[in-house]
Amino acid sequence: MTETSLSDLTPQTESKLWQRGRLAMAALVAAVFLQGCGILGGSKESAQDPDAVEVNEGPIAFDVEVHSDRDSSRIADSLENYLEIQRYRRFPDLRENEFNRLLVEADKNARDLLAALGYFNPELTLTVRTNEIGSKAPRTIVVDVTTGPLTTVKSHDIGFSEPMASYPDAQRQRQRIVRGWSLQDGEPFVSSDWNSAKNAGLRELQKYRYPTAQIAKSQALVDADTNQADLSVHYDPGPEYRFGEVELIGVKRYDPQGIKNIARIPSGAVYSEEELLDAQQRLASSGYFDSAFLLLDTENSDPEAAKVVAQLREAQFQKVVFGLGFSTDAGPRLSIDHSHNRIWPLDWRSVTNLKLDSKEQELTSTITAMPKEDGWAWFTGGSLKREDTGDVKTNSLGLRLGQTKSVGHIDRSYYLKYDFSKALGDSDVSGSASSLMAGYEWTGSYFNNKINPTSGYGLSAELGAGFTLTPSREPFVRTRLRAMQFIPFGQRNNVGRRNRILVRGDVGAVFADNNVRVPASLLFLTGGDTTIRGYSFDSIGARTDDGTLYAGRYMAVASAEWLRPVTLFGNATDWGHAVFVDTGAVTDEAKNVRIYTGVGTGLRWSSPVGPMQVDVAYGVKTQQLRLHMRLGFTF
Repeated sequence: MTETSLSDLTPQTESKLWQRGRLAMAALVAAVFLQGCGILGGSKESAQDPDAVEVNEGPIAFDVEVHSDRDSSRIADSLENYLEIQRYRRFPDLRENEFNRLLVEADKNARDLLAALGYFNPELTLTVRTNEIGSKAPRTIVVDVTTGPLTTVKSHDIGFSEPMASYPDAQRQRQRIVRGWSLQDGEPFVSSDWNSAKNAGLRELQKYRYPTAQIAKSQALVDADTNQADLSVHYDPGPEYRFGEVELIGVKRYDPQGIKNIARIPSGAVYSEEELLDAQQRLASSGYFDSAFLLLDTENSDPEAAKVVAQLREAQFQKVVFGLGFSTDAGPRLSIDHSHNRIWPLDWRSVTNLKLDSKEQELTSTITAMPKEDGWAWFTGGSLKREDTGDVKTNSLGLRLGQTKSVGHIDRSYYLKYDFSKALGDSDVSGSASSLMAGYEWTGSYFNNKINPTSGYGLSAELGAGFTLTPSREPFVRTRLRAMQFIPFGQRNNVGRRNRILVRGDVGAVFADNNVRVPASLLFLTGGDTTIRGYSFDSIGARTDDGTLYAGRYMAVASAEWLRPVTLFGNATDWGHAVFVDTGAVTDEAKNVRIYTGVGTGLRWSSPVGPMQVDVAYGVKTQQLRLHMRLGFTF
């Protein structure tokens, strides 16, 4: 029995091979991209010719042609792209003895490349074919490959150094690495998959508790007689790290303690990469900085209290942003945003927004204090709005005072809110109303990506209680629940995308006596791009006896969408195709419920700034088709 040790590597060697693997992958991606460009822009022959890009680049000394008995495309591409001999194709003065030496080296090089693909017993024949006069190259090296059986994994062993190996608090982390091991017994042994499996385990260690973890030793023993591989990897986690003090670099204008309160690094807690990135995101989105970068100092700090270095670049005190947009719900939109990071006399941060479109004209302003050590921050603000609430024009005013807190995936706030609204016109729902309400909001976002999620879920709950001020003083309760979940299923394609189901629901209610007039801004309408497609924006609500549409007290919306990745010419793309059904209703009384349903189909593009949606939906109630377009993800 013959055993071959494929790798018995130090961490430094592992790192070098990982870097080379990344370069090789980049080269492969570039090659695929160039080939794709050829397919789009030229003939089929030119797209399949690997030398099409070499026109007018000088004479070619030889060409390389690979033939394989198995998985021919994959093996041919690998050998033709990565054989070292390819580097000497444009040496027309290559001497015969040098050419023969290159042939000998090419045989060994080809065997190494095949071993990386899992073939350790190949039969190779290299011959030189003289081409006809006038051919692109005077001769061709023909590589005939009989791969032999594919090597599979016989066993795998994952070990950890002490003290982690017996540390009870690290048991779940060890189990995640063992359960998540991607190269299981019986699967083909491919070098790239072996490296990926090892590095995935290392990343799992480095993300939590052990940021300086390394691969102490890894080995793949291949039995060339049975074509089986025994794998072993041993991780050295290093010391356990805990967060220490935060060092701010670049803070001159703002209160350092307030900035630390925004970051909220939990001093004394076990190191977590997620905690560090969340703190970095809070600083970057706070408005006080143009850039924020946080890192753990593992070289000059005690692991029990490792220093967190925050490298920050402060933003200007004031900023004005103009925006133009378009939506199928409201048509063209103009927005103007103004922010001031230290407004006099409180030194709080103010944000003022003006939004104008065909359905809504709104001016809002909010000022927020630096958070306290417990993370809670005071805020106050107001809004003026003129909008279409169904068939009625409504003017409204809102004032709010409260506290807010954002930690990890959870946002919370409690507040006291004053609302006033006046419905214009001569209908039964015209008139004014005002109220005072104490409220609490909780939102948890557990998506795998904040910009373009493909899995995870979000939950939101609102609860308020108060009383109307005019035209009469009566108690009421307002509540709203929202949920959204992505459910991936099926096999991944060659870029890791899967089919997924998106389900969402939205339920709201205002409880009060029938004769109590509640401000329209606290009631519900639905319909449009983000609710029930197939109907125009806020076109679903309660109706009076004469058919006038207005905001109702009770709302329920549900939606299910199936999205599958689009494959073009056998290659995965950033596009997807969706089919969906939306349904819901808004009413004041259960006996008058009208269910509105929309069904449709659309395209999705995973853009750098979020998903772009283009949908065509059919409103079953109105028996009309509507186009819906939207950019970005919101929950």
